[in-house]
Amino acid sequence: MRPAFSTELVTEASAFAELAADWERLYARCGTATPFQSHAWLHSWWLSYGRRGRLRVFLVREGGDLVAAAPLMLRRRPLPVLVPLGGDISDHADVLVDDERADRATAALADGLAAAARTALIDFREVRPGSAVERVYDRWGGPRLRIQDSLCLELPAVPMDELLSRLPSGKAQRVRAKLRRLQTLGVQRHVVRPDEVDAALRRLLELHRLQWQGRKVTPEHLRSRFCEHLVRSVGPMVRSGNAMVTEFRIDDDVVAVDLTLLSRPLAGAYLYGAHPRLRERKADVAVMLLDACTRHMAADGPATLSLLRGDEPYKHHWRPRAVPNHRLLLARRPTAPLMSAVAWDVVARRRGKEVLRRLAPRGDGGGPAPEAAVGQDRHRARNHDSGRRHISTPGQCWSQSPVSSGEQPVAGGRGTDVVGVAGPVGRPAEEKRADR
Repeated sequence: MRPAFSTELVTEASAFAELAADWERLYARCGTATPFQSHAWLHSWWLSYGRRGRLRVFLVREGGDLVAAAPLMLRRRPLPVLVPLGGDISDHADVLVDDERADRATAALADGLAAAARTALIDFREVRPGSAVERVYDRWGGPRLRIQDSLCLELPAVPMDELLSRLPSGKAQRVRAKLRRLQTLGVQRHVVRPDEVDAALRRLLELHRLQWQGRKVTPEHLRSRFCEHLVRSVGPMVRSGNAMVTEFRIDDDVVAVDLTLLSRPLAGAYLYGAHPRLRERKADVAVMLLDACTRHMAADGPATLSLLRGDEPYKHHWRPRAVPNHRLLLARRPTAPLMSAVAWDVVARRRGKEVLRRLAPRGDGGGPAPEAAVGQDRHRARNHDSGRRHISTPGQCWSQSPVSSGEQPVAGGRGTDVVGVAGPVGRPAEEKRADR
């Protein structure tokens, strides 16, 4: 006879820390989990960005086994909302569900979340297609809403020669010339050992600051809490195989450092820092980073090399597949009006962005003037200052990932879906993995 499912709500950081071993076992049994659902990443994020009294980690156990988990936190303003841990520095949000007990565990998780939500809306942003939380969405008994969120571009995790075979011959030849240039410069790759990770990450952030000195940079990447989060989380992730840090050296000098996050479904190109002299010496940093990633993809490793969020033109040079994230809103019937408010806010912000784009001054080439383009990038940026997104009033029209302006959002009963076509939402300019 199977043991009965039991549920638990964790609200203390110390109790969340003690879940590490159980969490990682569940993480290994959830085939859709990305690195952003690892315990090391989420617990570290909470220590840097969490607020006392807001933690809401919902657990489902079968006997002593953890079979499902939803890492959430409560945000009270402007609306009471349960949102995933990881905030805006995470590219994918999800829950964890044991693959072998998926149906029963998902049902228990959905029922538990409905009970735990009470008067709050549940708002999952940046959900990758096929994620475990989509099963919860499918089983949800109350009002629900699906909206397109940021766009991710993905490549197959194959050797560089196979990626080049996807390109027109002229482009492929130019990339090969850039690879030869890197060899001529004497660029050497060094995969960082676990005991070297802390120092390497500090070098990454220093190089990141240096490469963007005097230009627009996401302030969060220069803050100590972001550095502390990376150092605290990535070391354990490297030891468990969920991250890889690579240094690039010329004559024993470290000229660039790259952080790639790893999981069964994907390898995610997350963040890098590169010395300006690489650009001065005509080194293509984007090609260098992609080549390094492809060299470390094992035959039994991830099937996908994700360029993560953003629809920047340089990514399209590699002919990637466009994969939109989605925003899943779950409500109980008394909280359905909150879902309507969020949906209308998304529509209003999308319309506002379209108006601003039409009104933006245009340069000689017919596109937005440089100042306008910088402003658009800045307002597309994720809100790193708070570590989470904010829902603004319709009058605040800067947008991230709204429903298309033609949609009329409805928050109805079970099965209500509104799928919008969102505009491209990218990382801030300094995060884009291009050498520009």
